[in-house]
Amino acid sequence: MNKILIVEDEIAISDLIKIELESKGYRCDVANDGETGANYMEKNKYDLLLLDIMLPKIDGYELLEYNRETSQTPCIFITAKGETNDKIKGLTNGADDYITKPFELGELVARVEAVLRRYNKVNEVYKIDNIKVNISTRTVMKDEKNVMLTPKEFDLLVLLLQNKNYALYRETIFEKVWGAELEFETRTLDLHIQRLRKKLDLKDKIKTVYKIGYMLEV
Repeated sequence: MNKILIVEDEIAISDLIKIELESKGYRCDVANDGETGANYMEKNKYDLLLLDIMLPKIDGYELLEYNRETSQTPCIFITAKGETNDKIKGLTNGADDYITKPFELGELVARVEAVLRRYNKVNEVYKIDNIKVNISTRTVMKDEKNVMLTPKEFDLLVLLLQNKNYALYRETIFEKVWGAELEFETRTLDLHIQRLRKKLDLKDKIKTVYKIGYMLEV
């Protein structure tokens, strides 16, 4: 699972970004000033940095320079500085992309995914015990043998893997897998969960979370 550091001093914005990215299966840390961001960067390994430019204590340009000298993690600037000269400076200094506030969360997610693909950091294979799931080929192996899943079973399994150890609401699962909100037949989801448990012997790992939904516990 890709890990992203968000360094943004506006707490409402950083919280929105974190919630949106975690709903897509990413793991996120948040820092609300540049010094805390630098400390996170020193102690942890990230697949992507989302940096504001105008930050307390240490600004985004300094954080980007520190990153270039150490981990060289891909970086996207998210900032209110929208002048062309600001964008040129950010990209020239080594940012991989530049998003101007205000922005749509959907656009942010698309740009995050594009940068991760550029660096081949998108998760392609997930493993859990004796099960291997290949995203690009949409295949599932258990004990080195192919397991046939329906398209929706596969999508459901990937969603659970991307959010392992996190409880997912039924409504969220149905929206992500079936592309619909709230208007769904509860039994449809339950049947798919039952089939996944049986086909992959995951009865003890796909947990039913009371009044919420399901969680893959590993």
